[in-house]
Amino acid sequence: MTTAGSARLTYCTNIHKGITWPEVRAYLDRDVPRVKAAFAPDAVFGVGLRLAADATEDLQAAAAFEDLQDLLRRHDLYVFTINGFPYGPFHGVRVKEEVYQPDWGRPERLVYTNQLADLLARLLPDEPNLVGSISTVPGTFRPLASRPRTVEFIVRHLLAHAAHLVRLRQRTGRTIALALEPEPMCMLETIEETATFFETHLFSAEAARTLMSLTGLGKVAAEEALRRHLGVCYDVCHAAVEFEDAAGSVARLRAAGIAVPKLQLSAALRVPEMGPELAEWLWRFDDGVYLHQVVQRTGDRYVRFLDLPEALAAYARDGGAAEWRVHCHVPVFLAEAGIAATTQPFLAEILALHNAEPISPHLEVETYTWNVLPAALRDEDVTVAIARELAWCRDRLAA
Repeated sequence: MTTAGSARLTYCTNIHKGITWPEVRAYLDRDVPRVKAAFAPDAVFGVGLRLAADATEDLQAAAAFEDLQDLLRRHDLYVFTINGFPYGPFHGVRVKEEVYQPDWGRPERLVYTNQLADLLARLLPDEPNLVGSISTVPGTFRPLASRPRTVEFIVRHLLAHAAHLVRLRQRTGRTIALALEPEPMCMLETIEETATFFETHLFSAEAARTLMSLTGLGKVAAEEALRRHLGVCYDVCHAAVEFEDAAGSVARLRAAGIAVPKLQLSAALRVPEMGPELAEWLWRFDDGVYLHQVVQRTGDRYVRFLDLPEALAAYARDGGAAEWRVHCHVPVFLAEAGIAATTQPFLAEILALHNAEPISPHLEVETYTWNVLPAALRDEDVTVAIARELAWCRDRLAA
């Protein structure tokens, strides 16, 4: 079994293209075994499975689900975590702000995530105290969060999902935790915003009363269930872009009693001081597929941009030597990305904190942008690169 101390270490299969079960089946049969052979040839390998809504619907059929189970057994794989963030296509088309849709204000997100939880409960290996995790969108895209009653609907649907997880646990004995993933320019962007949202809306007395009415649990059991089934996916790339303090952000979550069911190991682009040559280089990351949010820091002042072209246009107009952090997932073994730097040191700091006191039971490398990175940064086979990322993390977790 691939572990790092008490935690399970894997990578997210959202790096592979596939939204239907046949497409997912193809990379599970081809690419994932190649990663396993390079990284953990003699161990059972845990998979961080990404399932779009189409594949999730396909797997409701008994024959498809049995096919998945057979495939996992044949390749000595198992599933302990699912990425339920992207609902639809994630490669080869414009994704950008559509990745947050449907958000938690819409019932489709609830139905989809309930189905993921049901699947994961059936896929989890029979091990004592094993909790499955599902990462998901941080409520909604920030520009949409001010719509009338949006937060109300988001909270209602999250609590309805928590009730589903309670009933699933009662029925199957399997525990699943939903992990909301803060991201730049989203409703939940910083760790402080996220902790406040949990304290105000998800762990409140009113939330406990709602869960009691939905499940029949008593007050104490409902409060415990909310903290057991709802938590945070700490994406290290996102936190680095936000200039989070590594130790302080982890301490804030712990102080609020917010679990971290999943820690996504990832790195962003970093420009210590913007200049014309670096601006020209950064245009190479404008792939037209993903949002590349930018946070600029000058002293104690922060300026945020929704996407890289907006930030670069502002620089061309106004100049300035600010430090930039760019939301673009780059391989974690890279300290430099061409003439730019990366936030690898922030990731190393998070891993050191995890070594000192475990942050999460699930560690997942996530570099889904591989296919759109500048060619100079992806000069090897993707499965070899994934194995290198896993080994880089394992080495630091063993330090």
